[in-house]
Amino acid sequence: MPSFAAQQSLFRAYDIRGSRQHFTNDFIHALGHAFAHLYQLQQKTNNENNSQSANEKTIVVIGYDVRCDSDTIAQALAHILSQQGIQVIQLGLVTTPMMIFWAEQYQGHGIIITASHSAKDILGVKWLVNHISPSSADIQVLYRQLTSYDTQNPFLDSIAKPVYHKQQHLPAKQVASAYIDAITKVFKQIYQHNNQPLNQTAEDSHLLFSKLDLVVVIDCMHGATSNIAKPLFTHFCQQVIALNDTPDGDFPAGNPDPTEPQRLKQLQQSVLLHQADIGIAFDGDGDRLMVVDNQGKVVTPDHLLYLLATVAVNQRPQPLKKSLSNAQVLFDIKCCHHLPKLIAELGATPVISKTGSSLMRQQMQQSDGQIIFAGELSGHFIFNDSYFILYDDAMYAALRLLHWLAKPMPTKPNCAINLAGIIDALPIIVSTADHYLPLTETALTDCSIVQQLARFCQYLQQLVHATSAAFITQPDQQAIISCAPSICTCSAKNQYTTLEQAQKLLPVGTKLSCIDGVRLDFARGFGVLRQSNTSQNLTVRFAGDSIADLTDIQTRFAALCRPFNEHLATQILAIVAE
Repeated sequence: MPSFAAQQSLFRAYDIRGSRQHFTNDFIHALGHAFAHLYQLQQKTNNENNSQSANEKTIVVIGYDVRCDSDTIAQALAHILSQQGIQVIQLGLVTTPMMIFWAEQYQGHGIIITASHSAKDILGVKWLVNHISPSSADIQVLYRQLTSYDTQNPFLDSIAKPVYHKQQHLPAKQVASAYIDAITKVFKQIYQHNNQPLNQTAEDSHLLFSKLDLVVVIDCMHGATSNIAKPLFTHFCQQVIALNDTPDGDFPAGNPDPTEPQRLKQLQQSVLLHQADIGIAFDGDGDRLMVVDNQGKVVTPDHLLYLLATVAVNQRPQPLKKSLSNAQVLFDIKCCHHLPKLIAELGATPVISKTGSSLMRQQMQQSDGQIIFAGELSGHFIFNDSYFILYDDAMYAALRLLHWLAKPMPTKPNCAINLAGIIDALPIIVSTADHYLPLTETALTDCSIVQQLARFCQYLQQLVHATSAAFITQPDQQAIISCAPSICTCSAKNQYTTLEQAQKLLPVGTKLSCIDGVRLDFARGFGVLRQSNTSQNLTVRFAGDSIADLTDIQTRFAALCRPFNEHLATQILAIVAE
């Protein structure tokens, strides 16, 4: 039986992803059988719970991105699943959201071979089971199942004798046209729900049946949106200029990650050259969105999240508006300090979340429709207003934004959109990028740097709280992070601070959240330090209302971290604003 110890690092918090060298034939073969086992068990459970589908066969859709070998891996997995009695529908080259869309047309099972925005030498797999993305625990279960696979004694034999199913290959035109038609229906519904079609104005009717009078530049970054983005956006917009829209797994223009510094330079220049209304960029598998305004300036993800939340709140279907008196908007812990107030001004309740789009989707699926929109700093945006699939589809999110921007205002029915003007009216954000900080080896303790910092901040707040009635404990701060048993050598146990020092580090009114690392919200900015879910690094971000505010917050964080790790404090102070 082959050993897959080297592959354990591939099984991460959200998906399977890592170096190409680990995707060996033995690993792919075992992975195929692990997926077959997973889907057969799920279908068996579904059949037992629903007598009407007792004889229903398992159907799984499979697609792949542009990376070299992604198609080969997809073919191998499809062949194994077919051998094990699963009906496979091959989609070919698609975005991850398109795979989700097609999975929803059947039983909610799907696999896509993709490493998203990662570099070209990285491969990966994402999947859906019964309409739900796997949790980190589910991913570890899959790894343990894979390690138990024996070529002489396949674990699937205990379920049912496999009957080979011939694979179905959907034509690329059908895959794309069904997706485009579904999105077209969305906008017809939106205008009908929000513009009362029995008494439509001429402007609304024009928008419903004519293309948007917009010049749009799209950067596909040679990724999976390359074949679909221009046809889709041309369907809705009068003029579309596409950049890097040839599928190429070597990514000649750079990593397919629109959040990387300087990665949007070409898009910015093209927006100015063509005097475009907006520039749009997608990552390698089409689930991340970044935007450039009409003046060629990158829109921060915080501001973009607010704009898309505005769309979601204002364009809810009438039945949803009536049933939801308190709609919620979810944002991840790395987003800026202005968002809660801005979201509240929309009439929605801001809710802070752990980082991770899959975690956000699970929260939305469990919220009974209460959470109508979610977004995170990395460019994942999810609508949950019943119009379309509940997934972070970057192309769909961009089209929702375009239709909202192009809608005529009652006072200025013929005025061209000015995204830059809209952004200028929002609060100023002076921030650092989301930085990854590798940690140097330090003295061994029983607790991580993040745990030590969390306990220290909680200790400081207790000092401040004891002398100030103005301090209000936030709901997500209730659980005090305690040290390990008495043998713990954690340095947080040895921190003693005077009241004056505590008040200086964490002034009265400072809000502390420990749901995912350590986040501190001050009067004029915020900072966050957390453990990355996808690497052994810390991730940090700081923001303020001005450069002086940003510097002050970084200085506070450095002072808080210095007792545990001097090098980390130095790294924090060295980070510069975007």
